Amino acid sequence: MTQQPQTRPDHIGLKPVLIWQDAVILSRLARQIWLEHYTPIIGRDQVDYMTGKFQSAAAIWRDIQSGGMEYDLIVCGNQPAGYMAVRVDSHKKSMFLSKLYVERARRGQGIGRWAFGQLVDRARKASCSTIWLTVNRYNSGSIAAYQKLGFHIMEAICTDIGQGYVMDDFRMEYRLS
Repeated sequence: MTQQPQTRPDHIGLKPVLIWQDAVILSRLARQIWLEHYTPIIGRDQVDYMTGKFQSAAAIWRDIQSGGMEYDLIVCGNQPAGYMAVRVDSHKKSMFLSKLYVERARRGQGIGRWAFGQLVDRARKASCSTIWLTVNRYNSGSIAAYQKLGFHIMEAICTDIGQGYVMDDFRMEYRLS
């Protein structure tokens, strides 16, 4: 049996986060996704700390205002279904995929793969030769998904993020052809 090519899920699109209200929507979605997905991996206390420090509306808005990070809501119809954030480093010809999350009810529908395809197009337009990310080394489902997309583990890294917490990650890389 041959596998059918994956098509774009119905009514999916990207909505750039350009106004405060969208940062608020994104932060609520982030909190929901992180509580569900990361609590079993890193515990509720660290989830609370990280969502407050890195995924709050204020943190997202600060990232956008600094000009370094581009955030997009992934929308199905008019409903947020996920989000992503990237930063291009034109000197290194690379794109850092900081965030790519899809809410639990929407996983398995090709949304993450579609969003990644959009990122690849964006990276090519920015003349990037690589896309890289960090992923918690105990997040086996996400690691497998990234490997399926063509990412490779480059190194293990451990970053102190304050309050006694660390991000114990793999750095993964995808080479654009």
